[in-house]
Amino acid sequence: MAPTPDTVSKEDKSPDSAAMPSAGESSVDSDKTRTIFRVAARIFSERGFHATSINEIAEAVQLTKAGLYYYIKGKGDLLFRIMDHAMETIEEQVVSAAEKETDPERRLEAVVRKHAALVTQPASAPFAILVDELSGLAPELREKIAARQKRYVDFIRQTLHQLEDDGKLRPNVDCLAASYALLGMVLWSSRWYRQGGKLDSDQVADQLAAMALNGLLKQPAPAA
Repeated sequence: MAPTPDTVSKEDKSPDSAAMPSAGESSVDSDKTRTIFRVAARIFSERGFHATSINEIAEAVQLTKAGLYYYIKGKGDLLFRIMDHAMETIEEQVVSAAEKETDPERRLEAVVRKHAALVTQPASAPFAILVDELSGLAPELREKIAARQKRYVDFIRQTLHQLEDDGKLRPNVDCLAASYALLGMVLWSSRWYRQGGKLDSDQVADQLAAMALNGLLKQPAPAA
């Protein structure tokens, strides 16, 4: 490992503050790198990637610019690694969990509920910038994130096709358009949801799941 720059504080030189993994690796192995991820994601979400300088990020995490470069290669590298980690979290906590549901209706509900839980947590900024700031990535890195996003959309689309084959989907629903619309509804929650507001995270998940299922699935005929 390269020697820690003199500009990094004593706190940052602790054994837990190892340098971040190289680009393409998504494990986050230290308290300091987790802090950099969290703070940078929040600033990117609030100000926009292009309007944020590397100096602003360094100041926010109490490092000099040189000290910040001990952990990252640059602003674009930082954006990619935030998005990479966010996609890994979605794949582990949403897709992997939903795949266990053999019933497509319950699988669809699991996707909405578990993704809603991620975007309504206090540190939801990494999920908010997954779509908003994709253009900030270099083309080859953008393709990597876009490919993972496409696999996620395809997972939802295949679930809707299964519901369609089972005769449960409303007529004239385009499965691809519905997949994007459903994700858009969930992702936008990170923009309007506020901690301590009228609804808690579980209640938001209830609302979104109800809208998704009622809007996409045929409803039982009323009793005579």
